[in-house]
Amino acid sequence: MSLPTLLSDRLRGILGTRLSETTADRDHHAQSETFHRSPPPDAVAWPENAEEVSAILSACNEARVPVVAWGTGTSLEGHALPVRGGISLDLSRMDKVVEVRAEDMQASVQPGVTREALNTELRATGLFFPVDPGANASLGGMAATRASGTTAVRYGTMRDNVLALQVVLADGRIIRTGTWAAKSSAGYDLTGLFVGSEGTLGVITELTLRLHGQPEEVAAAVCAFDSLDHAVECVSATIQSGIPMARIEFVDAASVRAFNLHSGSAMPEQPHLMIEFHGSPGAVREDAARFGEIAAEFGAEGFDWATSPEDRARLWRMRHGAYHACLALRPGASGMATDVCVPMSHLPAAVHAAAQDIAAEGMIGPILGHVGDGNFHSLLLVDPANADEIAAAKRIATRMAERALAVGGTISGEHGVGLGKRGLMQAQHGEGWHLMGQIKTALDPNDILNPGKLVPDRN
Repeated sequence: MSLPTLLSDRLRGILGTRLSETTADRDHHAQSETFHRSPPPDAVAWPENAEEVSAILSACNEARVPVVAWGTGTSLEGHALPVRGGISLDLSRMDKVVEVRAEDMQASVQPGVTREALNTELRATGLFFPVDPGANASLGGMAATRASGTTAVRYGTMRDNVLALQVVLADGRIIRTGTWAAKSSAGYDLTGLFVGSEGTLGVITELTLRLHGQPEEVAAAVCAFDSLDHAVECVSATIQSGIPMARIEFVDAASVRAFNLHSGSAMPEQPHLMIEFHGSPGAVREDAARFGEIAAEFGAEGFDWATSPEDRARLWRMRHGAYHACLALRPGASGMATDVCVPMSHLPAAVHAAAQDIAAEGMIGPILGHVGDGNFHSLLLVDPANADEIAAAKRIATRMAERALAVGGTISGEHGVGLGKRGLMQAQHGEGWHLMGQIKTALDPNDILNPGKLVPDRN
């Protein structure tokens, strides 16, 4: 399909050559990191400020043409795919750090700024932005999906670190939510409404973020366990003991095999924990010693400490590269990435049951995750042309989600809903899911913002 001529002309008047209808640009915006795909959008637009986003949405709303915001394309559930065509709104050129207010420990940024770019900008301030999902994702996309990551156990998720937003609504209105103050009791929490809305309620064009002080001392380590159960039980015991972990990551034996093949490491092919402590030198030593005592009770061995910045970077680079490393376990396969989050007391049983399901289906499906907050993932490797394999992977993912809900957990701790989890929303939210649809209708009556995602279809 192609854009209506009048709309195309109007958008070219706003954007000039920053509107593309070429096959290459359109096809690029119809792909995702995982097996999810969609037809290409009718065109791709690259706005450079909120006023241009406002003009684009106003024009598309009048023409009833869908608009799907695009960050870096690193989401795992097909959030940014244009399933009903229209405009892919690529925000990568809105990549300015607007202001750093070091004395308030805040920064305001455009949505296309990546987390790595922000932290590079902050180096001289002694501050950093801690939310780390692994990929060098855009901060606008991270807010839209309410992203989490390896440091959430200490610093929280995007929900905890977004103070205010500038958002463009479907009809082109520009609003601001939240404040720079530490707290507010002035009405509805509109910032919280848009964080996690996956581009279905508005397009984020500026974020005010909470920053944190760089820790005085950092120490990281990796250790092996003789079984998956012992590794995960160690996590639960550590969190319940109150040790203030900065990161505590679990990787199973299949993930370690992928690391060794991809990174040239020589870790024993056993389940491992990857840990990091932040604080004063004395506190870090004490926390590390306490963790070592707990880990020893669960049979931990082979502690490999990384104290230099280079060694720590190498350790976490290996963890952050897990997705592509695991894909190499089955060359030519695509990944179906899924995650759930459960109360900590139920984490060992949930991980054990997921591993049993994967084995029973005869699939390759490494398990890893930010288990310090009860969140874990599996990457199910499938032949995208094999319907039976896709169905088996979906069965595994559904059972993981159902078990999480049964113990008071959630169908996704950080990947979000997108296309992959939409069919599970009724089970988690019940009538609340339909209330989400009513909110969507109120803010986007023509259903142009990322249609076919997150909320129920309209009758």
